Amino acid sequence: MYIDKFKKIVIKIGSSILIDEKGKPKKKWLQQFAKDIKTLLNKKKQIVIVSSGAIAMGCEYLQIKRNGLKVDKSQAIASIGQIELMNYYKDAFNKDKIKISQVLLTLDDTEQRRRSINARRTIDNLLKMEIVPIVNENDTTATTEIKYGDNDRLAARVSQIISADCLILLSDVDGLYTDNPKKNKEIKLIKTVSQINENIKNYATKAENFYGSGGMKTKIEAAKICQLSGCYMVIANGNYKNPIKRITEKKICTWFLPKISKLDARKQWIIGSVSPKGEVIVDEGAIKAINNGKSLLPAGVKKVKGSFEKGDHVLVKDQNDIERGRGLTSFSSSEIEKIKGSHSSKIKNILGYSSREEIIHKDDLVKV
Repeated sequence: MYIDKFKKIVIKIGSSILIDEKGKPKKKWLQQFAKDIKTLLNKKKQIVIVSSGAIAMGCEYLQIKRNGLKVDKSQAIASIGQIELMNYYKDAFNKDKIKISQVLLTLDDTEQRRRSINARRTIDNLLKMEIVPIVNENDTTATTEIKYGDNDRLAARVSQIISADCLILLSDVDGLYTDNPKKNKEIKLIKTVSQINENIKNYATKAENFYGSGGMKTKIEAAKICQLSGCYMVIANGNYKNPIKRITEKKICTWFLPKISKLDARKQWIIGSVSPKGEVIVDEGAIKAINNGKSLLPAGVKKVKGSFEKGDHVLVKDQNDIERGRGLTSFSSSEIEKIKGSHSSKIKNILGYSSREEIIHKDDLVKV
């Protein structure tokens, strides 16, 4: 449907696609997948792979069960599994003369602007050398507080950072259904989603138990990031030989279409944050200002939630708890508590020192 017109493509592969129920790698599947990648490379496409499977392969290597593993032990096992995972890819891809590299990222590598730019430069340089980067979350150092926890959103964030044209999520399902396929035979596969509304969110909730550990909710979150980054996204079943070819020929999948206006790189990064530090609740006047491309001023702020510092990502919500924007705050949460509802001219008297007039400057603010 769309793949032929894309130049830069990110492909996310779930653990269940790579590894069988016994914890062993699906070597024949990866060999066929490599042929899909070779076909794309021959068409001058740039390919990035986001892969799960390090911990699972570490457990297989050590002959231990994954259930009940504590964080510190999982980190150690991931360090072993990363070697096994990359050897697995290298063996399969070498047969088609595809060169690969490994890129390990943490949440902070994408949430901090400078580090995200460095990640982009690294990946772009690899692509220029016609190398396929294989990206994974750095489970050897990531803890619960500083990790994605799912590769769907990581893949979307990588897609946004490198300005990819398309993200392909290979899962164990054909796409987004109107209900759980195991419980309802009358369900329908949704072929195209142009807007993620309440109906789409409800479909994801109903189908949740059917999907893998990442879940359909995380795929919808990934789709939000892609849509606001001007990036197409597709959910397709990877449990077939040549899954990319199947998307093109069979068209059994769900496409999420990007929004018409493509944000600049900085605002893409802001809107793509997956770990906002807090919330700013604002009145209707502030919402109108945001919609008109203006800054958020103290006078429009009604409440502050969470604890955050100057420069952190925050959500901007209306008084009905509906998200209306995201941005980088010019003040800490404690400062906003003091100046909320006040005119900007009074900030110096209230805080005792000079500062910016805007809670979030228009250049650091994106409406949703």
